[in-house]
Amino acid sequence: MALSLRGRTLFPGLEKLSMQTVHDPALLLARFQFAFTVGVHIIFPAFSIGLAAYLAVLEGLWLRTGRPVFLDLYRYWIKVFSIVFGMGVVSGLVMSYEFGTNWSVFSRKAGPITGVLLSYEVMTAFFLEAGFLGVMLFGMNRVGRGLHFAATCCVSVGTLISMTWILSSNSWMQTPRGYTIDPATGRFMPADWLAIIFNPSFPFRLVHMGLAAFLSVAFIVGATGAWHMLKARRRGQVASEPVRVMFSMAMWMAAIVAPIQIMAGDAHGLNTLKYQPAKIAAMEGDWVSEDHAPELLFGIPNMKTEHTDYAVRLPLAGSLILTHSVNGRVPGMKDFPRDQRPPSYVIFFTFRIMVALGMLMVAVGLWSLWLRHRGKLYETPLFHRVALCMAPAGFLALLCGWITTEVGRQPWTVYGLLRTSDSVAPNALSSMAVSMTAFVVVYVLVFGSGIGMLVRLLGHTPHTGEHGTSPDHAPDILAARSHPAVVDPTHGEGA
Repeated sequence: MALSLRGRTLFPGLEKLSMQTVHDPALLLARFQFAFTVGVHIIFPAFSIGLAAYLAVLEGLWLRTGRPVFLDLYRYWIKVFSIVFGMGVVSGLVMSYEFGTNWSVFSRKAGPITGVLLSYEVMTAFFLEAGFLGVMLFGMNRVGRGLHFAATCCVSVGTLISMTWILSSNSWMQTPRGYTIDPATGRFMPADWLAIIFNPSFPFRLVHMGLAAFLSVAFIVGATGAWHMLKARRRGQVASEPVRVMFSMAMWMAAIVAPIQIMAGDAHGLNTLKYQPAKIAAMEGDWVSEDHAPELLFGIPNMKTEHTDYAVRLPLAGSLILTHSVNGRVPGMKDFPRDQRPPSYVIFFTFRIMVALGMLMVAVGLWSLWLRHRGKLYETPLFHRVALCMAPAGFLALLCGWITTEVGRQPWTVYGLLRTSDSVAPNALSSMAVSMTAFVVVYVLVFGSGIGMLVRLLGHTPHTGEHGTSPDHAPDILAARSHPAVVDPTHGEGA
């Protein structure tokens, strides 16, 4: 049945298409293909956002303190950034084509709003990043220190601006505001751009995603430092200063930001309870609205029987966590029609994995503070092994959070207004299967190779004098290439 408003059909011509259900194989494959491509893509922009900010901090500390170790770390991590940034650009191009092929109906209906927001991202963030990226990557010995630092900051700011526009577009789909609907075409038309951009869920998603990017990179940096400290220990050596500094900075980030992320997530949850109560009910596995609600620590939601099997409950905690009151009322999925319920059996678990990983990150941060207080931060192999195992924690939590957000929005693409089954293009199942297979093969080859390059780069131990010398001695580098003995008196021929 097509969506209607006061008896009028909002999306004329889609009556037949809207009869599709979530069990339609072509629709499921279109959703899975987009989820696969976005799931791969989202890792690299998050990595770029956090790593660009880290590079800006490193260069700023080097300029302020003059300590070469910060320059060594900058040169070490900028190689990683260049690969991650490139993979993020490449993986993001695919989605623009998917909007036009698999989701052309959505693009036609929501394009006047989402298309404009994404074009703002290109005109502001992408141009800013592209304009200064070359200076950042190749200009260390060619421009002044201040200009190079400005370029690094511009690239970092560009990644944050890009995140802002993309999250504004996605948040509008979650909590649409500031629109009108053209009665002739059913298209969403902008009526108030401020209401569209700053929709109710946008500030919470922006903060939550930004902190997730910073935490994800912090644990990658920390794991890299832990790996090299363990390797040095096995060789009976002391870890180099760059290794210890990177590990210390990462643990400071974990100790400070992980608890803030928990609070940001709590605020985001309150916002979701207000604007998307069905998503909350599915996340919690609750079927009946109740006061003094328990928290389900574990269970298996059953959409057919409308019951959560094998439930392990913590009394009163559900109301306390979701409403900050033991008397608060928690919604149940039976409050909503069957065809408007998100698949609880997916987001019930992804939400709990995300929360569990967040708590582990907090625990690692607190453990690092205790070891730092005792002067044992660099001398505790057990902690280093734990930090190494936590390398993917941030990105796994980010992916679980994204799945919870997007699957929890179902069955809508524009929440409460445009159904997913009414957004997909009428493509044949065979064409969807061929393109899905091609995507998987190409992604495994291309991005598998890229990740392999990253692992090899991170396996190289950062050391004092990374890449040879500082920009102040660039002429000496040139001299060394022509006359090695002039710079290095221990060189065989010079001696």
